[in-house]
Amino acid sequence: MTTSQVRRNGGHIAYEVHGEGRLVVLSHGMGENRASYRHLVPLLVAAGHRVASVDVRGHGESSVGWPTYAPAEVGADLLAVVRDLDGGPAVLVGSSSSAAAVVFAATDAPELVAGIVQIGAFVGAAKLNPLMRMALAAVLRSPRLFGMFHKTLFPVHRPADDAAYRRSMVAKLREPGRMAALRGVQVPVEPHWTARAPQVRQPVLVLMGAKDPDFPDPGAEARAARRLFRTAEARMIEESGHYPHADRPRRTADELLGFLAVCTGA
Repeated sequence: MTTSQVRRNGGHIAYEVHGEGRLVVLSHGMGENRASYRHLVPLLVAAGHRVASVDVRGHGESSVGWPTYAPAEVGADLLAVVRDLDGGPAVLVGSSSSAAAVVFAATDAPELVAGIVQIGAFVGAAKLNPLMRMALAAVLRSPRLFGMFHKTLFPVHRPADDAAYRRSMVAKLREPGRMAALRGVQVPVEPHWTARAPQVRQPVLVLMGAKDPDFPDPGAEARAARRLFRTAEARMIEESGHYPHADRPRRTADELLGFLAVCTGA
């Protein structure tokens, strides 16, 4: 493993690299960090892939204080990592909020992107009642409350090391500027990724936990995402919540490896 940084517009993006082979870049969701993929990375490496796990801007070991946390900029950060590793064309995997970023990356620099994977993508804005809006506002200002919320996203199964990971995640969120980054991720921006999706020419895989509590109907959300692309498949991960790469890593790896074979022509 090597840990590196790439400079971007006065800040830096941290990432770590494991393995050798065709490049796969992993990007986590709001509030998390690159350790979100700790159970998936060894499976991809064992299958012969070079895997870069990225700390999204404002998260993990990446710097804070960015003027925007828009998905288009996060996508540009992922492309900067691909260039830094001279690893294109790479397959980009985005979880939750980062699922939007990989769409922008694929359309902004198609020569660097062989395919994209969306895990738990949000097609439309959540419809929240006033009480839920107040609760969300509180969660986005408190590392402790965010940690409690994060736990609810594993409704069926949690990894054995989940408690330790969450403690580390919450400790990182207590650093200055980290919660502001969470709120920045939530700021609505245009264009929405769904407007860019029809422009994607690379293969697309949509993965969704069948028990993902972020959606009233996870299957319907996955199908809605799939329909936006020219060429896409949607797969459900049974008995999984919002982070299938964490709670069902083997099943997630199986789906990814099949897709990676298509993207790389293996």
